[in-house]
Amino acid sequence: MSLRRLALLGTLLLVGCAGGAPPLDWQLEAHTALDAFAQHELEGRRRLAERDFERARSALARTGRADLLARAELTRCALRVASLEFGPCVGFEALREDAPAAERAYADFLAGRWGEVEPALLPAQYRAIVARGSAPAAALAGIADPRSRLIAAGVVLRVGRMSPGGIVLATETASAQGWRRPLLAWLGVQRARAQAAGDAVRVAQLRRRIDLILGVAAKPR
Repeated sequence: MSLRRLALLGTLLLVGCAGGAPPLDWQLEAHTALDAFAQHELEGRRRLAERDFERARSALARTGRADLLARAELTRCALRVASLEFGPCVGFEALREDAPAAERAYADFLAGRWGEVEPALLPAQYRAIVARGSAPAAALAGIADPRSRLIAAGVVLRVGRMSPGGIVLATETASAQGWRRPLLAWLGVQRARAQAAGDAVRVAQLRRRIDLILGVAAKPR
């Protein structure tokens, strides 16, 4: 399942009934709320994102289907991994027992437990990341969807296999989309590495870029 499928619950929510029947109210509500949630989360508008997520979760809960709720929880966790927030996926773990195998595999992928992942259960764009003998950071450029690419980049960093080029790719992916929250996170990674290398010029450059995003006014000369 791609992030797009997870974030919007894809055709499972929108196709509706066989024969082209219109989607049900809960499907429309969940789709709209999850779409808004993803955008607000990536823009760094956390209060709005949480409101949208709870609206989506409420709509899905009315079905009594653990698989749909599990996917929604994975959506939230995946987007946070894209912004380098590596806490446990508590909402999904509460539903793991009733979640399908593909969702459990995706959760393990996000957590960096690659030894527990059957690659065939992951979406195609992530299989090269976890393949034995692969160079995960190099495989990031082959992921076309920017959200999926950022999620994969977060996981690669989480497992300690990220290259400098991969960090730049993730940073510029977030920048190109105008996704403030992951952009600040990845710029922070670059800044920390520049500080560790003693590169004061690069640290200052990155600080200025971060200040632009945060809207910090430059000090008068």
